[in-house]
Amino acid sequence: MEHRNSHSLEEVHESVAVGQHTSVWKKVLAFFGPAYMISVGYMDPGNWATDIAGGSQFGYSLLWVLLMSNIMALLLQSLSARLGIVSRRDLAQASRETYSKGINYFLYVLAEIAIAACDLAEVLGMAIGLKLLFDLPLLWGVGITMLDTFLLLFLMNKGIKKMEAFIIGLIAIIGLSFLAEMFFAKPDMAEVAKGLIPSIPSDAALYIAIGIIGATVMPHNLYLHSSLVQTRKFDRTFKGIKQAIRYNLIDSIIALNMAFFVNAAILILAAATFYTAGRHDVADIQDAHQLLAPMLGSGWASTLFALALIAAGQSSTITGTLAGQIVMEGYLNLRIQPWVRRIITRLIAIAPAFFTILYFGEESTGKLLVFSQVVLSLQLGFAIIPLIHFVSDKSKMNEFAIGRWTKIASWAIALVIVSLNAKLVYDEIKGWITEAENPVYIWVFVVPVAVAATVILLYIIINPFVRKSRAHVPHVPHIEAVIVQEQSGTKVYNNIAVALDFSKTDVKSIGSAMQMGGKNANYTLIHVVETVGAMLHGDQASDFETASDMKYLDDYKKALEEKGYNVTTQLSFGSPKKQIPLIVNNAGNFDILILGAHGHNWIKDLILGTTVDAVRHKVTIPVLIVKD
Repeated sequence: MEHRNSHSLEEVHESVAVGQHTSVWKKVLAFFGPAYMISVGYMDPGNWATDIAGGSQFGYSLLWVLLMSNIMALLLQSLSARLGIVSRRDLAQASRETYSKGINYFLYVLAEIAIAACDLAEVLGMAIGLKLLFDLPLLWGVGITMLDTFLLLFLMNKGIKKMEAFIIGLIAIIGLSFLAEMFFAKPDMAEVAKGLIPSIPSDAALYIAIGIIGATVMPHNLYLHSSLVQTRKFDRTFKGIKQAIRYNLIDSIIALNMAFFVNAAILILAAATFYTAGRHDVADIQDAHQLLAPMLGSGWASTLFALALIAAGQSSTITGTLAGQIVMEGYLNLRIQPWVRRIITRLIAIAPAFFTILYFGEESTGKLLVFSQVVLSLQLGFAIIPLIHFVSDKSKMNEFAIGRWTKIASWAIALVIVSLNAKLVYDEIKGWITEAENPVYIWVFVVPVAVAATVILLYIIINPFVRKSRAHVPHVPHIEAVIVQEQSGTKVYNNIAVALDFSKTDVKSIGSAMQMGGKNANYTLIHVVETVGAMLHGDQASDFETASDMKYLDDYKKALEEKGYNVTTQLSFGSPKKQIPLIVNNAGNFDILILGAHGHNWIKDLILGTTVDAVRHKVTIPVLIVKD
């Protein structure tokens, strides 16, 4: 059902208060938490699968891909956090408010596919971990993962800080486990350093590299981070917002570097243990677990590996569910019970896991995990590109819109990811057509989907630029249209205030004023800027709408003065219901106020009519209401 409250993750929205008069250390601690929730997505079982496959097949040579992915992730997550902090909208909500319904439904479906792919990796990871520790059949393990629905609900009821503490505890288990694994493996540090030099040994390495990028920079984390930062309640002043952005960046740097350490440790472990021993065939988690103990000479190696795997799967599944809730509420404005949402998400993930294990056997889970991460990578462009557009938009972000160099870096990352994915899709489809006995099915079903996705991706890239160029064209009536023909008649008023909203009603408002005052009267044109920046910073606001409104008001003044009228302007900021009466009453010399109203559309009447009524009852002079 639809819900009226537009807060992201309403049950924990602004639930953590940040004291304004406390020490810097306490403020830092208050903001810490969201990035750790995000970081678990960067060390989930899907990452393990790609890291193990990359390390065992190509040694340390793909280590640079992990480092590059971590840098990408850090920048993109900081953009996501900035969007949530400044606009108070998560990525899904911002998309719903920007794109058409059709595009939003498409983006929603892609986001759900990404979450399902992520959850699939977590289901398989948990099930594999349970099998490795307790020798449970994989199908039993997949079924047991359904029970973590109740764990999530329990943690949500305890509050976001308790959930964050639980997640950080699981991260500690993962980190300490791999710290011990590194002690057992004793990797060649010179070879590790060489692995940081970019190289792609083969097409197979490219497939794994794209999987690593998809496993590291995860689409659902961009939605999740933009929401979780809104759980902090802080001073909404310029200084407060800037401080929140800074502290969340510190939070992200620490948390994501911890995730990089875990991913690098897994790849290094696979390279040091399997690649150097010539075991290039180790591509899945179960093989890695079985071989660790005999090859490293310690039974603890396998136990710690399985324990860390369960911790990774459990922590990731919690954040994946929250992302699912954010995506559904944001794109569809639809809210359902959390336990229903959790079960739906889990069933979507369990179905392919069951199918794969039943028909292809337990040994196929490794390939399924890697494939799930490639699917995640293919979704990335559809989340990254809207995010970059939003944080670059001054009408949404005001003075907190990202600068030129950050834009360049962000678009470079988007270009790299989209280009790699385009090559992967092209190569895969080409291979299917070549190998298929009847390729007509590929041409009929697969190729049109790929083409449609490409067209929509191009639309998402280009549309905001087109919309922005249109925004620079005055969205108010042409100046000459406002200046009606010379009015004849008796002068009635000396000082006339005219409230303008830069709609077609302005023509009638100014025309009525000229009819009442003639050329000997004094006219004051009033406009109130209503953007978020104007509400927060008043005449210090520097967003696009403030600048353009000032220009339009000045253009009106010049056009009227050229016709011989005496005109002054008054630009104000905030709510018209408050600011217009304030201007009129403080001046004390106006004879009449002319105010525009809009038609009989009930929504417009509800919004604008309320303003008219509020102003009419707060001023002490006559009010002429002009309808369009």
